[in-house]
Amino acid sequence: MGVTVLRNASVLDPVAGELAEGQSVVIDGGQIADVGPGLSVPDDAVAFDVAGRTVMPGLIDAHTHPAVVDMELFDMAEWPPTYVAARAGRALEGMLARGFTTIRDVGGGDFGLARAVEEGYFTGPRIRYGGKQLSQTGGAGDWRAPSRRVYDDNYYSPAIGVICDGVPEVRRAVREEVRRGAHHIKVYLSGAVDSPSDRVDSTQFSLEELQAIVEEATAANIYVAGHAYTSRAINRGLECGVRSIEHGNLMDASSIPLFKQYGAFYVPTIVTYHTLARKSEAGELPADIAGKLQDVIHGAIGALELAHAAGIPIVYGTDLFAEMHDQQLQEFVIRSEVQPPADLIRSATSTAAELLRMVGQVGVVAPGAFADLLVVDGDPLQDIRVLTTPERTLKLIMKNGQIYKNEL
Repeated sequence: MGVTVLRNASVLDPVAGELAEGQSVVIDGGQIADVGPGLSVPDDAVAFDVAGRTVMPGLIDAHTHPAVVDMELFDMAEWPPTYVAARAGRALEGMLARGFTTIRDVGGGDFGLARAVEEGYFTGPRIRYGGKQLSQTGGAGDWRAPSRRVYDDNYYSPAIGVICDGVPEVRRAVREEVRRGAHHIKVYLSGAVDSPSDRVDSTQFSLEELQAIVEEATAANIYVAGHAYTSRAINRGLECGVRSIEHGNLMDASSIPLFKQYGAFYVPTIVTYHTLARKSEAGELPADIAGKLQDVIHGAIGALELAHAAGIPIVYGTDLFAEMHDQQLQEFVIRSEVQPPADLIRSATSTAAELLRMVGQVGVVAPGAFADLLVVDGDPLQDIRVLTTPERTLKLIMKNGQIYKNEL
C-alpha cells in the first residue's frame, strides 16, 4: 500500500470530545503517518477530499459473539465447526460495514477466526479473542441438556464454554486459552439469561477458583472479563481482580467503590435485551428464557445511570448473536437516554481501547495508530444517530489502511 491522504477533514478527537476542522490525515501502509493542517505528501499519494465531513476512529464493540450463529444455541453446539465459521464470516462482514474495525470476542471466537480475518480470508474487524468461556458444572456455559451426562470437550465443538471445577481445573483451562493466544479470559460470575440450568441472581465459581483464574491470567499479562448481573456476583469478581464486568443489569451502589478501587471497566450490553424482548413478544423464545429476560431488562438503564453518574469507565458492547447483529448500532440510541454523544463515542473508541490494552493503536486518529478510519456525513458529537445509518451517512470505511467502502 502506498500513501493515502484524506484532505479537508474535520477530525474527531474522542478524548477531548472535539472536532478540528481543515485537517489532513496521511496514511502510509496500514498506519496513520501524520495529522494536521496543510501537510505535504508525496506526488504519487492517493488523495481524497472529504469536503469537511467528520473523520473519526473506527468503532470498537467490546462484547461480541460472531461465532454464535444461530438462536438454537444447543443445536448449534453440535454443528460442524466449518459450517459455523462460514456463517461467522458473514456476521463479521456486516460488523465492518457498520463501521466496527475492532471487536472483542467474549465467547466462541478463537485464533482461527482472528487469523482468517487478519490474513484476508474473511472480511471483518480485527478480533481480540478469549476462546472458550469458563463455566462451572451446571453454570451458564454448560449447554448440556438436563438428561445428558457426557460433555464433548473437543475444543473445536461450537459450544462456547469449557466446563472446569476446582482450582486445578480452572488453572488448566486458563493456561489452555493462553496457549492458544487468548487476549483475555471470559468467566461466568453468575447465571445467564440464555442458559437452561441456572439463575441470573446466582453466583458461580468459588472465591478460590476466581482468584486462581485471575492469577493465571495476570501471569500471562492478560486480564479477565466477568459475566455478572447482580452486585452480589459483580463484587465477588471485582474483589478477585476481574478487569471488566459484562452486563451488570441488576447492579446497585455497592459496586461503585469497587470499580474505582480496582480500576475496572463496565460493559453494558442493553441492546441485546431489547432485541430478545421483541423475540419473546413474538413467541420465539422458550418460557424459561423469556422469564429470566424480564428479570434483567428493567434494571439495565438504572445500572447505566448509576455507572455514568459515578464516572466509572463505560465501554461499548452489544452481546448480539445469530441474526440479531443488525441491531449493533442501536446500543448508541438506547444509551443516549443517559449518556451524551461525546461519552458514547469515547465508549466505542478511546475508552474501549483502554480496556483492550490497545491505547495508541485503535480508538484514536493520531500518528502511529492503525489506519482504522471512518468518514461520516454529519457530526456525531451533535447527533449520535448519524452513526446509526451507515448505509446513508457512512461514506468511507478504512481498516489497516485498506478501503472497504468509498462513497466520497
